[in-house]
Amino acid sequence: QVQLVESGGGLVQAGDSLRLSCAVSGEYFTEYCMAWFRGFPGKEREFVATVDWTGSTKYYLDSLGGRFTISRDNAKNMVYLQMNDLKVEDTALYYCAADRTGVQSTDRIDYEYWGQGTQVTVSS
Repeated sequence: QVQLVESGGGLVQAGDSLRLSCAVSGEYFTEYCMAWFRGFPGKEREFVATVDWTGSTKYYLDSLGGRFTISRDNAKNMVYLQMNDLKVEDTALYYCAADRTGVQSTDRIDYEYWGQGTQVTVSS
């Protein structure tokens, strides 16, 4: 069974940076595509970023404008999301997700495993 636990969220001011972490337990971590999504009240979760099992192929939500960077450490079973120049509209519950099919989808329905989320709140 795969378990994902996010950490690193918090309350920050606009323009600040945060790094989210996702600890993944279970076997076959290196076979998973990993992703970050974020959820807003009353809306479906939104794709943020994804990284393939090698850590070299990455895709991002276009509107982020290069402010976020996803990375992974396969030796530690960890995935990270570095968020710079945070904006009020980045306020959301951020989820880590894993997909073993290797498709590296941007669609939430393609991810089998999810964490509980970590809250990021950006004040103006």
